[in-house]
Amino acid sequence: MSNAAAPATEGPDRSDAPAHVAIIMDGNGRWAAARGLPRAEGHRRGVEALRRVVRASHELGIRYLTIFSFSSENWSRPASEIGDLFGLLRRFIRNDLASLHRDGVKVRIIGERDGLDSDICALLNEAEELTRDNTRLTLVVAFNYGSRQEIAKAAQKLAREVADGKRAPETIDAETIGAHLDAPDIPDPDLIIRTSGEQRLSNFLMWQAAYSELVFVPIHWPDFDKAALEGAIAEFARRERRFGGLVAKNAS
Repeated sequence: MSNAAAPATEGPDRSDAPAHVAIIMDGNGRWAAARGLPRAEGHRRGVEALRRVVRASHELGIRYLTIFSFSSENWSRPASEIGDLFGLLRRFIRNDLASLHRDGVKVRIIGERDGLDSDICALLNEAEELTRDNTRLTLVVAFNYGSRQEIAKAAQKLAREVADGKRAPETIDAETIGAHLDAPDIPDPDLIIRTSGEQRLSNFLMWQAAYSELVFVPIHWPDFDKAALEGAIAEFARRERRFGGLVAKNAS
């Protein structure tokens, strides 16, 4: 992702909506614990919330939706929970990919694929390949993703170019680094939402979030719906974005 202009996708004309919304989907486990349910049930209900939000995003005029589905730090969780999360991913792609494609959603994956099970990699590739020409909404899935790792990988690519004599060090600037990130053709998020009341980025899109508006909502992810998304967008619309200079009125 970079802040370079990207082709507009087809969708409703909603001038009050941010073009790109990114969401840290937090609170599945706490949602389940508050109801005396296993954490796996919280993750399952979180998938239902994702379906609602993907549907609502197009209705609200959002053109890009990025979700933090599995962090590179999540490997420290119990093996049983990781197994549940991967099982949900498998079922989501197998059960929902056809409907996403039918609804014109393009799926993009960012994050590290090395070391993942071969069937997971195959599913991720299938999702991208099947939907590559869709234009209604771009759904960016950050899977096995960490922003520091993404930036480090970009730096390694540039270092190799310098070592191979293909680039002079002084040609490396912010735009060059951005172009070497996982999805440089996608614009930076206008709005980043985190559910469950936590107020941090947790290694999510740290380069791309330089000028994003951050909205933290107290509800857990399984309870997030179109009304909650509209509330976050309303908060976004009330803010004045300065970008280090004069006030810029929010607009998509």
